[in-house]
Amino acid sequence: MDKSAPLTEDDFQNMPTPQEATRPVRKQSSKKKVSILASLDDSSSGMTTRGLTVPRTPGLGRISRSFTPQSRSSMNQLNMSTIMGTGGKSPYLVHTPGHLGNVSMLDDSDWTTSLSPQHSIMFTNLEYSGTEDITKSAVLLKEDDPGEAATRSMYSDFLHSLLKHTSTTIFELVDEYEDTCNNQVNILQKIVYRATPGQQKFSKTASVLWLLKQEMVTWRLLSSIYRDRIQSALEEETMFDLAAINASEKTVINSLFQRDSLVRQSQLVVDWLESIAKDEVGDFSDNIEFYAKSVYWENTLHILKQRQLNTFSGSSRPLVTELDPDAPIRQKMPLDDLDREDDARLLKFLFTLIRAGMTDEAQRLCKRCGQAWRAATLEGWKLYHDPNVNGGTELEPVEGNPYRCIWKLSCWRLAEKEQFDKYERAIYAALSGNLKQLLPVCDTWEDTVWAHFRIMVDTLVEQEIRSSVMTTEETEDLPREYLETNWTLEKVFEELQATDKKRVLEEHQEHYHVIQKFIILGDVDGLMEEFNKWLSKDRNLLPGHLLRFMTHLILFFRTLGLQTKEEVSVDVLKTYIQWLICEKHTDLIAFYVSHLPQDVAIAQYAAFLEDVTETEQRHHCLELAKEAGLEVATITKTVVENIRKKDASEFTHHDLAIDTGTTEEDQLKIDVIDWLVFNPAQRAEALKQSNAIMRKFLASKKHEAAKDVFIKIPQDSIAEIYNQWEEQGMDSPLPAEDDNAIREHLCIRAYLEAHEAFNEWFKHMNSVPQKPGQLLQASFTEEVAYELKEKKYEMDYGIWKGLLDALTADVKEKMYNVLLFVDGGWMVDVREGAEDDPERTHQMIMLRKLCLPMMCFLLHTVLHSTRQYQEDLRLADLISSDRHKLYMVFSKDELQKLLQKLRESSLMLLDQGLDPLGYEIQS
Repeated sequence: MDKSAPLTEDDFQNMPTPQEATRPVRKQSSKKKVSILASLDDSSSGMTTRGLTVPRTPGLGRISRSFTPQSRSSMNQLNMSTIMGTGGKSPYLVHTPGHLGNVSMLDDSDWTTSLSPQHSIMFTNLEYSGTEDITKSAVLLKEDDPGEAATRSMYSDFLHSLLKHTSTTIFELVDEYEDTCNNQVNILQKIVYRATPGQQKFSKTASVLWLLKQEMVTWRLLSSIYRDRIQSALEEETMFDLAAINASEKTVINSLFQRDSLVRQSQLVVDWLESIAKDEVGDFSDNIEFYAKSVYWENTLHILKQRQLNTFSGSSRPLVTELDPDAPIRQKMPLDDLDREDDARLLKFLFTLIRAGMTDEAQRLCKRCGQAWRAATLEGWKLYHDPNVNGGTELEPVEGNPYRCIWKLSCWRLAEKEQFDKYERAIYAALSGNLKQLLPVCDTWEDTVWAHFRIMVDTLVEQEIRSSVMTTEETEDLPREYLETNWTLEKVFEELQATDKKRVLEEHQEHYHVIQKFIILGDVDGLMEEFNKWLSKDRNLLPGHLLRFMTHLILFFRTLGLQTKEEVSVDVLKTYIQWLICEKHTDLIAFYVSHLPQDVAIAQYAAFLEDVTETEQRHHCLELAKEAGLEVATITKTVVENIRKKDASEFTHHDLAIDTGTTEEDQLKIDVIDWLVFNPAQRAEALKQSNAIMRKFLASKKHEAAKDVFIKIPQDSIAEIYNQWEEQGMDSPLPAEDDNAIREHLCIRAYLEAHEAFNEWFKHMNSVPQKPGQLLQASFTEEVAYELKEKKYEMDYGIWKGLLDALTADVKEKMYNVLLFVDGGWMVDVREGAEDDPERTHQMIMLRKLCLPMMCFLLHTVLHSTRQYQEDLRLADLISSDRHKLYMVFSKDELQKLLQKLRESSLMLLDQGLDPLGYEIQS
């Protein structure tokens, strides 16, 4: 295998990782990448694009592995030639490949420049495969908000991913999050590609696409930087330095990266930002065609040759007379305009490649365009290392640039010269650590952060080399402000905020960039404060995808054992849960509720269940709560209490109460009891809650509504309560609360039965058969008909009277059951020692005062209407009895009213020749 041959996907897959914490390289998609321009031209030109592979390339300020076959047996050893490279990876750093994959940027592929500004859509990386589901994209295009519709599955996908992993595979989980985002980004790109420009709904889709791209790269950053932090924490106690004899630049920097987390993690940030840029580089198809030549400045060369032969007939404008690389500067003469334009484009492309960490590609492009000398200038960053210094049996090749210091000073000076193109100056500024000359071409937040971190790593590496390797005689004078800068992570972002670029400052305030900043700083508390500000400002405006990310980020921190501000974390979770409820992601809610504190979780899930009305859905939600480890019994109890306590009205006298029938609010209270009857173990609680609801209904004379509640309680509930108590092995009586609840339930049943019996009696009483009227001077036929009607009336009246007597006996029995309720009276607790419930106690006292007098009046009506006057008068004895003390529940007015009615019965007895109490008068 040729050392220079590009690595294949299998080569990447087979690479061993130096540490367990290092993220494995994932297999890149084999789908072809085509640009919009290329795909639009396919139909007319037959142009095709081939997927090619390219190795990771070395880059500035980075320790990298050698990817040659000879070095795989010693993969844990640092590759001296790639220290300070722009594309390689440190063996101590996390590999964060861009999703562009291993696509060659030069070898016969079409290229399109498509580096768009922030918030714009990157269309250059659209993926197409032979099995692409075009129908799905077409369907999504018809949605009102295609972006939200296409990504709706992400909410469940994230939960499923989270449930699959444990704390030991937390970083594999983060990688899966990134992959999920990447898949959705690809789908949205296809939707936007097929969309009609200018439609409002597709601008929303573009916004979702940008959000998911930012989320994707944020998960990438999180995985990369926290792998290193966790690994560093594990190795911190065992790490020590060994002073190497005749240490080379590479050896020294290897040691620096091992021991210094600031350098290592700063390089991780550089790698991360370069991976983002590589994702967005795309293909440079049409714009690179003119570079397919073996010599540079060919237009100028052609003109000079014609002038030498006196055959040139164009402009006589002065041009350079020599074509060495320094000729335009030395002679202060221009190139041909076409060559100048080509040079400007080339330099911009070269900087784009270096910005994406693809220095090898940049060098290859230089050689392809006939500028091998420029490729050589991009080679001088390599740290010097001579493996033969300390002896050895075999002579090994020397690596790196022994005159790197001189090369670096030359790059610095070149970057300072204003007569050079700004991108050429930026290229050499990046290579030499000249931040001032690098920033002018950094227009976005990512570019600016990359510039600062790249220069910080370069500075720290240079300081280490000068203090450990170089002698005073060997050093070249670089600016003091460069060499003596005291870089910190905080200083980078302070510098960033001091920029005069409006766009960078605006992007610095965007949600994901703020999150990325605090992840880089490792400031979890600061990030929590930002979350709190966002929620306080207007939580309803935060996108669902951002809330999902914030929630899963907090769960990630918790899994790592990092302290997050409890109040803010709970607020984020509650906001996300509320969003899931509004968007009807019912199956996801229970899991996230389970991560709230117990009391908050109960209140939150109970509030959600209040709006769940379908029986099957209720069962499903309870099953989900059970699977999530929530306290289902407490939650269902809370749901019922929440519903029934929404009615804060006081008890009123029955004379003032108006029966408006069962309202929608009443029906909610009736149906809410279902939450407690699903589980037989909650029958006691079901009795208590139903009693509380029925007390309110009885006070409002809503007897039908109370009856509907009563029917909700299974008939075997009392037996079930006793059975469960016995199954627990309890020999003692039921708890006082349960015993009193059962008694109250029976009291209410007796009252409802008495009312129902009275209603039937009253209805029947008022349906007495009508006696037929006799006609005067009736004919024989009419008299016969009258006799028949009279006989039928007598028969109907007999039947009616018989049923009336039965109904009267029944209603009397049931009313006496209420008035003479055993063991202390109706709505009176027998067991003492129950938990104090002032509201219940007050309501039961009030119900006695409201219901028992009314029951007496109804019983009087029954007795008086059926001419049982003597029994009617005995009500006075019943009420005045000290055994039952019913007189205590009557008001003075009610007693006077009742005595007045009893007086009417007494008068009727007098009319019958009896004494006022119904006894025969003794002569």
